[in-house]
Amino acid sequence: MTTLRHKQPVLKPQDLLVALKIAVNEDRVITFAELGRELSMSTSEVHAATQRAEMSRLVTREEGRLRAARLSLQEFILHGVKYVFPVLVGGITRGMATGIAAPPLKKFFAQNETLNPVWPDSRGEERGLSLQPLYPSVPAAARTDYHLYEILVLIDALRAGAAREREIATSELISRLS
Repeated sequence: MTTLRHKQPVLKPQDLLVALKIAVNEDRVITFAELGRELSMSTSEVHAATQRAEMSRLVTREEGRLRAARLSLQEFILHGVKYVFPVLVGGITRGMATGIAAPPLKKFFAQNETLNPVWPDSRGEERGLSLQPLYPSVPAAARTDYHLYEILVLIDALRAGAAREREIATSELISRLS
């Protein structure tokens, strides 16, 4: 019997972030360097993330071009992301709105005086309860790509939201990733 001497590949949060960026920019031919700049990651980090995402079947290569495996990505987000990347909630901070406090979910929920979730961010304009983003560069990446921001907000609702929030986020995600 032959023993494999390779480590089990493990999906990292940045792999999902890269796959999502590719999914919301399918009309673009985007290089590793461009992905790195737009996600505030190094080119080598993006390259490694795409390789892991490809092994996990979240992205594919078609004629040398990276494409999101939309159904696989949708399945992972809806059924696995909250277990693989559990949410961490902290104290009150300034940051960028997420979850029910941000588009596209904000329109479904009355905004009351309770503290809404925010990604800690020195450039953020909201005050709320700290919700650790999927990856540290998420606020910067979300500021430059509105479609990516919406998807990340929906993922946070799945990771941290109550039943109604998760139900609406599921519907919104399916419409964006189908």
